[in-house]
Amino acid sequence: MILVFCETKDGKIRKPSLEALCEARRLADGAGKGLGALFVGADTTGAGEAAQYGADVIVKIEAPSLAAYSSDGYATAIADAVKAKGATALLAAATSCGRDVAPRVAARLGAGYASDVTGLSMVEGRLQAVRPVYAGKAFATTGFETPVQVATTRPNIFALAPCPKAGAVETLPAPAGGFLAVVKEILTKGAGHVDIAEADVIVAGGRGMKDGANFGILEELAGALGGVVGASRAAVDAGWGLPHSMQIGQTGKVVSPTLYIACGISGAIQHVAGMSGSKVIVAINKDPEAPIFKLATYGIVGDLFEVVPELTKAAKALGK
Repeated sequence: MILVFCETKDGKIRKPSLEALCEARRLADGAGKGLGALFVGADTTGAGEAAQYGADVIVKIEAPSLAAYSSDGYATAIADAVKAKGATALLAAATSCGRDVAPRVAARLGAGYASDVTGLSMVEGRLQAVRPVYAGKAFATTGFETPVQVATTRPNIFALAPCPKAGAVETLPAPAGGFLAVVKEILTKGAGHVDIAEADVIVAGGRGMKDGANFGILEELAGALGGVVGASRAAVDAGWGLPHSMQIGQTGKVVSPTLYIACGISGAIQHVAGMSGSKVIVAINKDPEAPIFKLATYGIVGDLFEVVPELTKAAKALGK
């Protein structure tokens, strides 16, 4: 069996988890394996949606002690589920949660682990993963030698493909508790905004924005395109008051949107490592020699403070 750890938000399965589930369905069909969708928490409302995306079995582990995410609590629960179901492969989305818990599960199981994979195949019953290396400049194919294999899948890479299945529900016992760390309270900021790691359209600004207040023009363009705003490390570190949650790059978030508009971003290797997987890249920069143009699908050499408002007008006109 292939097991997929599914995250939920507001009673719905998060899109990166659905993408992992659909890819697992494809692998399971090719290898003649079953597919289980695993949910962990105090309330797994919404888990039934997994059946529409190919889950043969929906596995639930519910307990008040799992209401808030904790690294060791969730890792223990997931590892127990892998053992109980006899799963040979575990997938999770490469979200903040998935990146934290998946390697811990692998360690508990003595399993091989591949992070942030962009391609998967099943060879003789074992996973084979394609993942970026050298800051995204190359891709390596990774094989596993362990009986159980664990991998996290990069969001916005694998296609969503509804595939209704029976989705029988099974409940497993929760860990006894006594976790080393317990989350007491979660304070949210900017609720309602789409996580940039899951966004389909991103308008990002770099040092060329000159000030955090100037990101308002990017907000307007992103709003017209139905996207979100991100930033390079240079912009976040510049002391303009931009939150770290906006940072895209090797030390920030890795994104793979359909459209990425880079405004005033030079294209340093640290930033490119986080956005090179974007399907269409538009670069706006006054410097025609900026490295970002080597990566861009379309390049605009010009003053972003003139170009971006014009793009916003055009996007709004198309939306009418």
